[in-house]
Amino acid sequence: MTNDKYVISLYDYTGEALRPWADAGYQCIAYDIQHDNTVVETFNSGGSIMYKNADLHNIGTLDKIHDSFDDLVGHGRVAFAMAFPVCTDLAVSGAAHFKRKRERDPLFQRKASNYAIWCAELFQALGCPYFIENPVSVLSTLWRKPDFKFHPWQYGGYIPDDQAEHPKWPDYIAPYDAYPKKTCLWTGGNFVMPEICPVYPEEGHSRQHLKLGGKSMKTKNIRSATPRGFAQAVWQANDPVIWKYSNLVA
Repeated sequence: MTNDKYVISLYDYTGEALRPWADAGYQCIAYDIQHDNTVVETFNSGGSIMYKNADLHNIGTLDKIHDSFDDLVGHGRVAFAMAFPVCTDLAVSGAAHFKRKRERDPLFQRKASNYAIWCAELFQALGCPYFIENPVSVLSTLWRKPDFKFHPWQYGGYIPDDQAEHPKWPDYIAPYDAYPKKTCLWTGGNFVMPEICPVYPEEGHSRQHLKLGGKSMKTKNIRSATPRGFAQAVWQANDPVIWKYSNLVA
């Protein structure tokens, strides 16, 4: 049974990374400061995604999240965790702005990196497998080198043919997540990196690159949404129920 197990995701507005887990019956919580109220999306499996408002730049918020799960730690009830901390002050793609930002606040990148580190510390305290996601960034020097790197197209084969088109943003995201975007993962808690199942990227510049270059919150949210194929692959590789069944069959 998975209905009494939890999966949590920090800095998660879209909930895309949680969908495979909710489809499998897990109770999922997406924390993000953009959520106005607590909204629950239910699934036929009995799983759900609860969208909760949370200021994750306040370490006290992470302490409260830990305390809310404190009675579950050590009982295998927190099955998995993930985080997508804001990369604006970290990604090397924004290096042209670093000097100006440093003049305003010499510690701006140290603060940004701490937000990622806090996520890892929370997940370690919860005792579950986890990953922290960011693009190529200065986290590699301010924290540690990433454990894994991938492109969305490398996991596009996990998307069924009848779901190739993105259900929310087909004009922005190529079918089967067939676009390049080097993404880094900092992992722990016996996280299992899934096997790739690649598709060919679209020729030339991807539609995501061409159409999502603006600064609006909408484009930022679409850019940061977890690729569906990768989300599916991570669930399959890390769901303890799947692993238990596989071991029984073997």
